[in-house]
Amino acid sequence: MENINRRNFITTTATAAAGFSIVPSNVVAGLGHKAPSDKLNIAGVGIGGMGFGNLKQMETENIVALCDVDWAHSKRCFDYFPKAKKYWDWRKMYDEMGKSIDAVLVATADHNHAIVAAHAMTLNKHVFVQKPLTHSVYESRLLTKLAEKYKVATSMGNQGSSEEGVRLIQEWLWNNEIGEVTKVEAFTDRPLWPQGLAAPKTGMWPPETMNWDLFIGPAKFRPYHRMYTPWTFRGWWDFGTGALGDMACHILHPVFMGLKLGYPTRVQGVSTLLMTDSAPDSETVKLIFPERPKERGIKIDLPEVEVTWMDGGMRPMKPSDWPEGRDMNYHGGGVLFHGTKDKLICGCYGRKPWLLSGRVPNVAQSIPRIEISHEQDWIRACKETPENRVETASPFSEAGPFNEMVVMGVLAVRLQDLNKELHWDGLNMQFTNIRDNEEFKFCIDDGLEIIDGHPRFNKVWSEPINARAFAEDLIKHTYREGWSLPDMPS
Repeated sequence: MENINRRNFITTTATAAAGFSIVPSNVVAGLGHKAPSDKLNIAGVGIGGMGFGNLKQMETENIVALCDVDWAHSKRCFDYFPKAKKYWDWRKMYDEMGKSIDAVLVATADHNHAIVAAHAMTLNKHVFVQKPLTHSVYESRLLTKLAEKYKVATSMGNQGSSEEGVRLIQEWLWNNEIGEVTKVEAFTDRPLWPQGLAAPKTGMWPPETMNWDLFIGPAKFRPYHRMYTPWTFRGWWDFGTGALGDMACHILHPVFMGLKLGYPTRVQGVSTLLMTDSAPDSETVKLIFPERPKERGIKIDLPEVEVTWMDGGMRPMKPSDWPEGRDMNYHGGGVLFHGTKDKLICGCYGRKPWLLSGRVPNVAQSIPRIEISHEQDWIRACKETPENRVETASPFSEAGPFNEMVVMGVLAVRLQDLNKELHWDGLNMQFTNIRDNEEFKFCIDDGLEIIDGHPRFNKVWSEPINARAFAEDLIKHTYREGWSLPDMPS
């Protein structure tokens, strides 16, 4: 693995900024390899927010194309990479520049992640996709299988997976430092954007700098309103996954990896008032994972485990021996592993792990460390042959199943009014205890009024919704006409 220290990174970046030429590289893109000194031709899709930060970490390479539906929000990125060709529509970009692009960064709103990344992989392009990896269970499964089929280098943008904390947690757990784990509690202090809202009753004209139809993409069409984007898309079900999808990919990653989790078998969600269009202000999700087989090099059994997620200001109760005055929240959230011998606590991204007993484990390193940025590690993997590739910290072979766990939490919350624990068949991507005739309703508007100083609610409810059909569409979205995914590999 090539080590890139800060000084080398800055030097290389300055050289790249001086100018570059686009060399057709379709012969090697995703199929062969490049020498570490050769530059990849990278395209960015969704570059107004986190995508811009990702691209700045990739500027050792040739940034040859930039695509976004909001050119005002993306102006700073366009200005930063003035030689890159600009696009509104990623499909046109693929048609025109597919043969000269090696790799694609995807940092759109959540609902467009899968369609942009999936089609890139069918063109043999390496892909880096911001978290959450996808908007649905089916999309996660599809990206996992496409990555396996096309043997491209992949990474989800949960950058904490490249940090020290996640590795320490795995090593401590596997070395029996806290015993067997049957319960985990995790939380985030988000959302920071508005949630729990009714959809705007009227639309607005989109600004001239935005292509609203392309933003909608595969989702059901609705009129533009400035409440929906940018950034605030996370709180709207059609476009985002709420605080859970935003932060669980960071916070639950050491849980998924350290406890060797797979598909949950039972799930349940509760929340504050659940609206038709918007994620709730606060929610709690419980996922039950079955006993897993013991693996070589792991000194503990892996019994059935209950994982609880909380957001919107909720967090676990502190154990009786918790250090007085110590905040459980570190960098936006935290995790509490309940072991039979001790308790392990960490912050968001797996940072600063520690044991409640105060003991500091002395465990030999068994997991390689990553000494470069999350983005640069993906670039390194892109330049290696499939046969000799060292996988990234969050390749789709792991990020795909992990993201299924994350979006399963969304399913549990949105189906909470069935008032029962849901049973999940992960292999076949279906709930097994939702009956054909079950129905429920959503709140469309809370109808809050203040009359003579007193609050009054006149809630407006949807018509009865068939639960099975609704669940199936959450698992595998029905895309808008004109938008489609590649077929699921067998």
